[in-house]
Amino acid sequence: MSRYRLSPTPAQEQVLAEHCGHARFVWNLAVEQHACWKPGRKNAPGFAEQCRQLIEARAESGWLRAGSIVVQQQALKDFAQAMANFFGRTHRRPVWRRRGRGEGFRIVAVKPGDVRRLSRRVGEVRVPKVGWVRFRWSRAVPGGVRSYRVTRDRAGRWHVAFAAVPEPVPAPGTGEAVGVDRGVAVSAALSTGELLHVPGLREAEKARLLRLQRRLARAGRGSKRRGRVKAAVARLKAREADRRKDWIEKISTGLARGFDVIAVEDLKVSGMTRSARGTLAEPGGGVRQKAGLNRGVLAAGWGRLVTRLEHKAPGRVRRIDPRYTSQTCNACGHRAAESRESQSRFRCVACGHRDNADVNAAKNVRDTAAGHAVDARGGDRVAGPVNREPQRDLLLVG
Repeated sequence: MSRYRLSPTPAQEQVLAEHCGHARFVWNLAVEQHACWKPGRKNAPGFAEQCRQLIEARAESGWLRAGSIVVQQQALKDFAQAMANFFGRTHRRPVWRRRGRGEGFRIVAVKPGDVRRLSRRVGEVRVPKVGWVRFRWSRAVPGGVRSYRVTRDRAGRWHVAFAAVPEPVPAPGTGEAVGVDRGVAVSAALSTGELLHVPGLREAEKARLLRLQRRLARAGRGSKRRGRVKAAVARLKAREADRRKDWIEKISTGLARGFDVIAVEDLKVSGMTRSARGTLAEPGGGVRQKAGLNRGVLAAGWGRLVTRLEHKAPGRVRRIDPRYTSQTCNACGHRAAESRESQSRFRCVACGHRDNADVNAAKNVRDTAAGHAVDARGGDRVAGPVNREPQRDLLLVG
């Protein structure tokens, strides 16, 4: 997706919000239909049947009829794709959409004249029932665009994303490999020795966010004051997310351009960031500490970094088993938990090799991907040696 910042007028913003409301309403109706399905009943209606039902609903409801049928049909199309992803075990089951969260709609059958450039930094896109809406021309719009999606984030900002598959970043052809070790204190450590950190909020912004969150807790629900404070919190959160995404885009592009093979640990981020609350019968322990760790993992952008690497360097990203990569010495291959003295220091108890703990782990990830992570007795460092000396006790048996 190539995303651009929209600049609608107040009148256009009102119509865009109505389109979002129509798409959310149709989506929630589809969710309700499938929620009523039980084993043994007739199958839930598919996309074609739901489109016929939408025509009947538009004939009965003037509010729904005033909206764009393209927006409403594409909401059903998105739901059909979400259900296909759920049955394909790649995504979770679609859930209800709330106002103010995940707002947006999709437009298809875009003609070449529906997107035009006005000046060096300003462009326009034609939106049904709205007209021409200006957006910031921050980079060239991909050619041959057939659809786009208009979204609104929690901070109230509008964006338009044109659907286009970009060309992958070409490999340098040097044959070099790099290992990436992701962490919380150090967002990404490279086998080259670089320690990368995700830029977050500054200290003054963190203090302001804390004050706003305390003010939000005291505000009455449904009050105008709560709405203003909530919008201010959303703007700070959006600023932090924008910085994280920009950092990920720059780092992933640099790695894709500089190395032929990119090795990362195969981490299950969704499972690692699950809550530790437990149930009423069996409450979890260390809930507050686990919540802080979850926030640190998500703030480091572990999952998005690997996803963008796979988009930009398809076929060149290697997922490596993460077990014992932080306990194995990259110099001699000795594995011991005592070798990692602290979060940042690694000193091998066998050979005395010293290195940054995250960089040492990144080197192990790189060597495993390169195929030469073999210790003195042969075999993979994680799986263990394969050429073992005969043991006297086993020879005496029988």
